[in-house]
Amino acid sequence: MYKYKKANNTLARVCYLLLLSGVAAQTAPIVFSASGANPAIIQTSVDAFRSALGPLNPPNTPGSVGSGRREVNWDGVPDMFASPNNFPGNFFSARGVEFVTPGFALQVSANAAAGMVEFDNINPTYSGIFQTFSPQRLFASLGSNLSEVNFFVPGSTTPSFSTGFGAVFTDVDLADTTTLHFFGVGNSNLGTFSVPTANNGVSFLGVSFNAGEQISRVLITSGNSSLGITDGVGGADVVAMDDFIFAEPVNIPEPSTWVLFWSGTAAFLLASRPLFNRR
Repeated sequence: MYKYKKANNTLARVCYLLLLSGVAAQTAPIVFSASGANPAIIQTSVDAFRSALGPLNPPNTPGSVGSGRREVNWDGVPDMFASPNNFPGNFFSARGVEFVTPGFALQVSANAAAGMVEFDNINPTYSGIFQTFSPQRLFASLGSNLSEVNFFVPGSTTPSFSTGFGAVFTDVDLADTTTLHFFGVGNSNLGTFSVPTANNGVSFLGVSFNAGEQISRVLITSGNSSLGITDGVGGADVVAMDDFIFAEPVNIPEPSTWVLFWSGTAAFLLASRPLFNRR
């Protein structure tokens, strides 16, 4: 009888530990958000998110540093890859990110030297509603209001994960239309978060996961209309993006040995429980 009780106690302990690990994985993410008429209003929130992720790593160092953060502010994009030319989604692969869209192209706005700033080449009203967080360039997808960030080991094509991502948006008019949707390894859903509104202003949203979640990609919905339409006509909310800030992309790890061991032990004990309960 003692051996049977001891086996059942072991089973309870193992299941309890596994349950705790499952509960930890559901810990709420930390959200940083702000919006206002100018960049100074959101600066504190942006800096707090940066501090939460860690120090800024050298931008184009290949391989994962393992911790800290990287950033993309679009201002280093050369004219040949800026408006009216399209932007190659793998341009910042050395920083561990690549961008795609279901639309027909990605584009980074021109600077003042080239003229037609803030996507005025697409619609001449845009420089009146968009503004930059870090001058002078902005980012957007064409033919769709959707774009996606995928994480790779910097300088490689090896998929990786991050633990936090944030972005600056400009001219978010409608609540709950501009969002960040996070996906984990295996396409698991980590949640959708809304960017705060700021008509003709700037908004920031950053989300940091600290309970073992692994972000493999982020789907960005920018307003409810793609670039080209005049903002506000027929309820259109046209939104562009500025700085992207994200935790250092790292290798997607294999399940650790102890997790496999205890998972297997729990399965064995559950399967054997009828035998232990026999008298």
